[in-house]
Amino acid sequence: MQEEIRKSLEAIGDSTRLDILCLLSKNGTMCGCTLLKQLSITQGTLSHHMKILSEADLVRIRKEGRWRHYTLNKTKIFQMADFLKGLCSGRKRLCKGSGKDKE
Repeated sequence: MQEEIRKSLEAIGDSTRLDILCLLSKNGTMCGCTLLKQLSITQGTLSHHMKILSEADLVRIRKEGRWRHYTLNKTKIFQMADFLKGLCSGRKRLCKGSGKDKE
């Protein structure tokens, strides 16, 4: 679980990828062509970012002809949010480690 969370957090650590997630959250499913216009980036740059987001399982991709349509994977995002909330509540089972409390 921690490796998945690490990969997800790493993926959203880039401002463009975070912008993409925000746009998808606001607009639902979006065509790559619309994202390109909204973000003012190249097709290659969008492809690079979407590959990272999809490998982190944060975004689902649906191919339709030559176009790609992107949607948030809300299940994965809720899992990540639950993990982060668990850190604040002290649920130690979430984290790897020796089991010893460190202050």
